Amino acid sequence: MTLTSVQGCGMQKGNIKYYRGAKLDVQLLPKIKLEAVVTKVPVELVVETARKALYTGNYGDGKIFIYNVLDVVKIRTGERGYDALQYD
Repeated sequence: MTLTSVQGCGMQKGNIKYYRGAKLDVQLLPKIKLEAVVTKVPVELVVETARKALYTGNYGDGKIFIYNVLDVVKIRTGERGYDALQYD
């Protein structure tokens, strides 16, 4: 799992801030990006749990992108697939 601080805008279209009395049109809003690779837990369970935890009903709740990971290689050991995702 990786959590990253990012900036972006969607339906919110940014917002207006004032700096020393000058109007600034801020197009990018602070957001977080979470990436997770799921192996044993069913993907739909992860999606439904995330939706319940993140839902506010407002613009900016985010999106969940689901895609297949073709393979993974642990650089240190050369292990591939499921074994590469396990702790030593």
